[in-house]
Amino acid sequence: MLRNDTFTSQPDAGGHYGQGWGGRYVAETLMAPLLEVQEAWEAAKQDPAFWAEYEALARDYIGRPSPLYYAKATTRELGGAKVYFKRDELNHTGAHKINHCVGQALLARRMGKTRIIAETGAGQHGVATATVCALFKVPCVIYMGAKDMERQAPNVFRMRLLGAEVRAVEDGSRSLKDAMNAALRDWVTHPRETFYIIGTVAGPHPYPAMVRDFQSVIGRETRAQLAEREGKGPDTLVACIGGGSNAMGLFADFLDEPGVRLVGVEAAGLGVDSGKTAASIASGRAGVLHGMKSCFLQDADGQITEAHSISAGLDYPGIGPEHAFLHESGRVEYASVTDGEALEAFQALARLEGILPALEPAHAFAHVMKLAPTLPPEHIMVMNLCGRGDKDIFTVAEALGQGIAP
Repeated sequence: MLRNDTFTSQPDAGGHYGQGWGGRYVAETLMAPLLEVQEAWEAAKQDPAFWAEYEALARDYIGRPSPLYYAKATTRELGGAKVYFKRDELNHTGAHKINHCVGQALLARRMGKTRIIAETGAGQHGVATATVCALFKVPCVIYMGAKDMERQAPNVFRMRLLGAEVRAVEDGSRSLKDAMNAALRDWVTHPRETFYIIGTVAGPHPYPAMVRDFQSVIGRETRAQLAEREGKGPDTLVACIGGGSNAMGLFADFLDEPGVRLVGVEAAGLGVDSGKTAASIASGRAGVLHGMKSCFLQDADGQITEAHSISAGLDYPGIGPEHAFLHESGRVEYASVTDGEALEAFQALARLEGILPALEPAHAFAHVMKLAPTLPPEHIMVMNLCGRGDKDIFTVAEALGQGIAP
């Protein structure tokens, strides 16, 4: 499970990628806890016993490896490239988030922490955190924007069933950004006993690299599965981008292979120029938030502006710092998809393959629907189907004007 330390985008000792992306911009009271996490993580990475326990849980609890599914009907319908789905929605808890939650929970136990906190948007990271806390018998508090609690009520109920305390955040836009603010305030207040399980490749160093390392299993499995199925590697990899953990998980093993095209798909909301968007790369610029330097949606005065996406998991005004670097370097190309396009893709995937995707990977599938027909039939495209869509059926029904009877 150890990562490949030859990645061109490895951060420096201070957690910086390229020309200063990332870093550790936090209050002085959080420096010691962050350095403690970094020290523990550096030691754990070199400990075979740590990885042996992680691999056993990945196999027996998460359900890895997740299947690589040849989407025959999709390929036939779209024409062009041969389309595969990396089906991380079949993981325990229904998304890729469990990969890094198991890893961070093991690290928290190694550090002797007695309390865990997390933030969540769509609720999948919150559910995964609550799950591992139930498994390891650790009390946990999940911060979630009040708006997201309303549109992701099934996941709120799941977290509470698992024993987590879910705290509604009424500040700001009442969504993911504000939940992360609240979690960081909690950590400042209770640094000694608390471990913060961050839910994406964002936040202060070492979190972006650590979460990427746990998620990189997705790309390694994809490589091995394609070699067995096709006798070759992928030509194009596609994944949605909020903070960007599922995308980094798919991309990480291929960053040093320029022949593999990497495409991240942001949520354009009502359009990248509409003022109602979550496309941080298309519509944002460099700034500092949540302990990192990255691309953020901002007004003329540099104040972070509210993001909008039909998908709660992509409704974040920024992006992980490694993605900012990969955009700047040109290694990864970033596209954007509107709410309407994602809704169409959600319905198309359900009818083509009998799979209800989460609204997050529905954005990626919307771009696959545009891109695949432009490519030759021998071209191998893999999309990370990073979450299942049962959590989103009420949102989709409302958007389509189709009420769901109680």
